[in-house]
Amino acid sequence: MRNDPARPGLIDWLSQNDFDILCFQEVKATTDVVDLSPFEQLGYRYHWHAAEKKGYSGVATFSRIAPTNVVQGCGLAVYDCEGRILRTDFNDLTLLNCYFPSGTSGDIRQGVKMAFLRDFYDYVQELRKTRPNLIVVGDYNIAHTAIDIHDPVRNKNTTGFLPDERAWMDRWFGSGMTDAFRHKHPDEVAYSWWSYRANARNNNKGWRIDYASVSDSLRNQILDCRMLPDASHADHCPVWLSLT
Repeated sequence: MRNDPARPGLIDWLSQNDFDILCFQEVKATTDVVDLSPFEQLGYRYHWHAAEKKGYSGVATFSRIAPTNVVQGCGLAVYDCEGRILRTDFNDLTLLNCYFPSGTSGDIRQGVKMAFLRDFYDYVQELRKTRPNLIVVGDYNIAHTAIDIHDPVRNKNTTGFLPDERAWMDRWFGSGMTDAFRHKHPDEVAYSWWSYRANARNNNKGWRIDYASVSDSLRNQILDCRMLPDASHADHCPVWLSLT
């Protein structure tokens, strides 16, 4: 889920639902500047990995279940300084809450994005040697296939839908990871992000760039995974995953 914890209406929406774990990306804040007491009143404890740069990036995981282990970052300073990965273990299950870089600001950041993809892939493959039951959620900033973007033809040269990015997704989902939403809904058109421009959300001209990936070892435990577009607290909507 990618939402600003301070967004109006978010707490009311959460109080009407019963989620065990919440994963936020691009929180753009540190814990000292956000009133987190409403989350605590709903029974959540939180763990936070903020960027060193104020008002930038960052991820936070809220859970009603106490994690057995928490790790900030992946051990690579170039990404950890931007607060991009937060690991929480729940016994033999490991959850990675991730905010992948965006390449929208130009070639330099696109290069950072591609480097991140390569390094993140290697990090996860190494982690799986000791933590095989993984859930990797968050804003991947990539639409995988043509069904995941409203206009694949005109966006074929747009960051977030570039051939190299999509090839990385092919490799990712061919490496023992399952796209939980696509596993349950192979032909459904659903998006998780809409531009604020041109009334894109009302016209449903969106992209599916937020994912819940699970290890193939957990595939049979997926009850469902869906986009929740009616929760309109940001330009992204939540992605909901239910496991047995």
